[in-house]
Amino acid sequence: MFTSDFDYNLSKELIAQTPISPRDNSRLMIVDKRARQIQHKQFKDIVNYLSEGDLLVWNNSKVFKARLTGTIMLDEKSDNIDDWQEKHLQLTDRILNAPSQVEIFLVRPMENKGVWKVLAKPGRKLRLGMKVVFAEDFSCEIMAKEDDGVILAQFNDGVEIIDDAIVRAKANQYGSVPTPPYINRPDLAPDELSERYQTVYAKAEGSVAAPTAGFHFTPELIEALKNKGVQFAEITLHVGLGTFLPVKTEKIKDHKMHSEYVEITASNADKINQAKDEGRRVVAVGTTTVRTLEGLVEQKNRIVPYTGDVNIFITPGFKFKIIDGLITNFHLPKSTLLMLVSAFASDRQFILDCYARAVEHKYRFYSFGDAMLIK
Repeated sequence: MFTSDFDYNLSKELIAQTPISPRDNSRLMIVDKRARQIQHKQFKDIVNYLSEGDLLVWNNSKVFKARLTGTIMLDEKSDNIDDWQEKHLQLTDRILNAPSQVEIFLVRPMENKGVWKVLAKPGRKLRLGMKVVFAEDFSCEIMAKEDDGVILAQFNDGVEIIDDAIVRAKANQYGSVPTPPYINRPDLAPDELSERYQTVYAKAEGSVAAPTAGFHFTPELIEALKNKGVQFAEITLHVGLGTFLPVKTEKIKDHKMHSEYVEITASNADKINQAKDEGRRVVAVGTTTVRTLEGLVEQKNRIVPYTGDVNIFITPGFKFKIIDGLITNFHLPKSTLLMLVSAFASDRQFILDCYARAVEHKYRFYSFGDAMLIK
């Protein structure tokens, strides 16, 4: 299949800039993938489409302030600086010495202490050995640049290399919430934006982008579902490059997915396995939950406790073993997420028709937008 097979037209005014308040007043498209029918509801009506015994599984990952703005400094001790000067900075001393701003976007920590995968904007400014300073007690050194634009950077407190927890703590102190580039709300205070770009059940800090299908839940709605007999389980997937890097290949099979860190406890694995054994529905809240469960399921259709990486690219033709229903937002054209949703619906054209109907009915799209329940 081709990436262009998952394209559609969307007017900019349908890209949501902030969540509906209260959150469960967002719109909900009910998609019956077998009958090929849809209904238009509000998200709080989901209570009527989930049954006693259904197991709702969501991603409890919490977004941290992964977007940093720093000043580039030349490290005179670096072995790479002379080569860089010779090839790129033979203009003037002013260019060599002038500080330059760069945005560093934290993606995920690596095994070596203080080393993270990051994205940079503009990345062309950075060379090996360069130092980026965010604050007097927080900076990084560029260690490597990969072909796909990913950069390896090692973080320190100005004196010593710091571990992952301290990097996150300092990012939360000096950084900002990494909302998607299509969200432009300069009128919102940073703290207000941070609160809105988070699910009400988030607790495991580590994501650089929110699992946005969960934005629609409120404490009151969760309580109503529990009272109906809907059960809950949770996983952790720290959203990374696999979610938001665009598909640039012509054929989707040529796209490279990046691994993401996941956790699932024994108690949550048991809940999911028991639901499958008893023939009860497992409904995933968001594509991150789908990737976790379908990426970890064993051949005998069992989920086991796990801590580590998962790397799965779900496209049409994929055989789902765990997920029986999916709550998800409306995704970007030609994205891996739209491909996953098309795979679950077992019909790419039907999902594109649903998206066309959503445009016709002026649904709100993307992270802060409306949702669909595919059953």
